[in-house]
Amino acid sequence: MRSHYCGQLNETLVDQTVTVCGWVHRRRDHGGVIFLDMRDRDGVAQFVVDPDTADAFANADRARNEFVLRITGRVRLRPEGTQNPNMPTGMIEVLAKDVEVLNTAVTPPFQLDEHGKVGEEVRLKHRYIDLRRPDMIDKLRLRSRISHTVRAFLENQGFLDIETPVLTRATPEGARDYLVPSRTHAGNFFALPQSPQLFKQLLMVAGFDRYYQIAKCFRDEDLRADRQPEFTQIDIEASFVEENDIMDITESMIRQLFQEVLDVELAAFPRMTWQEAMDRFGSDKPDLRIPLELTNVDDLMQQVDFKVFSGPANAADGRVAALKVPGGASLSRKEIDEYTKFVGIYGAKGLAWIKVNERAKGLDGLQSPIVKFMENVVEDLLDRVDAKDGDIIFFGADKTRIVNEAIGALRVKLGADLDLYTQDWAPLWVVDFPMFEEDDNGRLSPLHHPFTAPSCSPEALKDDPANALSRAYDMVLNGTELGGGSIRIHDQTMQRTVFDILGIGQAEAQEKFGFLLDALQYGAPPHGGLAFGLDRLVMLMAGAKTIREVIAFPKTQSAACLMTDAPGEVSSEQLKDLNIRLRQKAKTDTTAE
Repeated sequence: MRSHYCGQLNETLVDQTVTVCGWVHRRRDHGGVIFLDMRDRDGVAQFVVDPDTADAFANADRARNEFVLRITGRVRLRPEGTQNPNMPTGMIEVLAKDVEVLNTAVTPPFQLDEHGKVGEEVRLKHRYIDLRRPDMIDKLRLRSRISHTVRAFLENQGFLDIETPVLTRATPEGARDYLVPSRTHAGNFFALPQSPQLFKQLLMVAGFDRYYQIAKCFRDEDLRADRQPEFTQIDIEASFVEENDIMDITESMIRQLFQEVLDVELAAFPRMTWQEAMDRFGSDKPDLRIPLELTNVDDLMQQVDFKVFSGPANAADGRVAALKVPGGASLSRKEIDEYTKFVGIYGAKGLAWIKVNERAKGLDGLQSPIVKFMENVVEDLLDRVDAKDGDIIFFGADKTRIVNEAIGALRVKLGADLDLYTQDWAPLWVVDFPMFEEDDNGRLSPLHHPFTAPSCSPEALKDDPANALSRAYDMVLNGTELGGGSIRIHDQTMQRTVFDILGIGQAEAQEKFGFLLDALQYGAPPHGGLAFGLDRLVMLMAGAKTIREVIAFPKTQSAACLMTDAPGEVSSEQLKDLNIRLRQKAKTDTTAE
C-alpha cells in the first residue's frame, strides 16, 4: 500500500512520486492550504494539500489527529525559510495529489507530545497509543537490534538456540512460582519457569555443547523499577568450561553489543571479589562511576565512649563504616535530615555525621553532635578517610547487613543527588561469592541456587559450609546486575553434600529435582553458564528509568495489566473443568480450594 515510510523521505527523492501510510500527527489550515504532519514508525513528514485537488482536499479537511491516511504525492524542497534542519525530513515536503482516509479515530486519551502531563496508569491503560510515541518506538527498535546482535554473536560462537518448556513442575528457585492448574490431571499443577535452569543443565547432559535462548521467565515476587512478573532472559550455557571461559565469552558479547549498537567502547571489565565489594561499597553490584567508598573504622570505635559506635564495633556481626563525601560540608541540616530518613528505609536507626570545616583547628574546626564522644580517635579517623576542609563524613553503625544496605544505598543516592559520576559506563565482574547465606535463625540457604558449584571439595564444604565460596560470577554495569551465573555441580557426591547442608533429604531431593539427579548419573559433563536480564540491559542502553519503558506491554507495580484488566475472573465452567471451586471467604475476597 505504500512506497516509503515517512521517515525515509529526503532530498534524494525530490520530484519523485511517493505513497505513504500513517497517522495524522498534526493538522494545520493555513489560508486554504492544509498541512498534514504524517507519522509512522520511521518518523514524521510534512504533506501539503491544495484546494485544486478537490477530493484530496476534502479528505484532508476532515482528517483529525490519529486518523489513518494513505497519501500519494510529489516530493519537493520546502520553500526558503521554512526548512527545518533539526528534523530528518525537514528539508522536503510532499505535495499531495491523493488523500485516502483508511480509518477515522476518536480523540485519544492524551496527545502524544503531551504524555508527560498524564499519569503512567493512563498511558498503560492505552498502551497502544503510548507506543506510537517516537521515543517508545526508538526503545523497542533498540530492543530488537540488541536481540538481533546477541543472537548473531552467539550463533557465530557455535551456540544453538534451543527452546525449553514453559509448562513445567514447581521447583524451589528463590521466588514464588506462578501455578497453572491441570485439566487432565485433577489436583495437580504446572508451574511457569522462573528460569530455564534445570532444562539447560539437562541439555548439557544430552551433549548440546553450547546452548542459548532468549527466554521468558516468570516469578511471583514483589516488584520494583527493574522487576516484572514476566521478564526476558538471555540464557547461556556451555560444557567443558571454567569460570574464565564463560566470563570471556559473555564479556566479549557485551563489548561487541555496545560497540555495534551504541558506538561505545567499553573499558576492560575489572574483577572484584564479593567481600571487597561489600567492604568498599556496601553492595555486591557497586556503581563504580561514583568515587565514594565505605571505610571500616571498627578498630577505632571499639573503645570510644559512644555505645552507638562501640557496641557494633565489638559485636561479631557488627560494623562501623565511614563514608566521606568531598565538599559535602555544604549540605544543609535539612538535607542531612532527609538522608537520615532515607537510610531508615534500610533499617538504620540514624545517621551520624561530622563536618570538616577547618581541620587545622582540631576539634574546633569540626561540626558534629558526636565529636565530644570520640575526641581520642578523631585525628586517626580523619587520617584514615583522608578528610579535607569542606568534607562531610557519614557513619553507619549496626549489624553488618544493615550498615552495608543503608550506607551503600546512601552512597548511590549521594552520587545521583550531587552528580558525582566520573564516567558514563563502569562495568565489572564480581566473583568469589559466598556459597550460602545465613538467616536470623542460623539456617543456611544458597546465595544463588543449589546447583552452583562450590570452589572446594565436598569434604571441605562439610567442614565449614558457612565460609565456603562458590564458583559464581555476576556482571555489573553502573550499579545494575546485568547477569549472573556460575559453574554448576555435575558430580552426584557434591550435589548430595549441598542438599545435606541445606537440610534437603534424599526423598525431598528426589521429589523436587529427581529428573535432574537421575540425569547426573549418566555422564554429566562439567558445565556452567550465565543469564542476562534483557529488560535491564535494554533499560540501561536506552537511558530509561524503569524496565516498563522498554517492554511493549508491561505490568504495573501490583503485577496487573491495566490494558487487558488482567488478572481477571474466569467462568464457572472453566473452573469446573479444572476441578477448582471458589470458597467465599469475604464479600471482597475469594479463595480457591
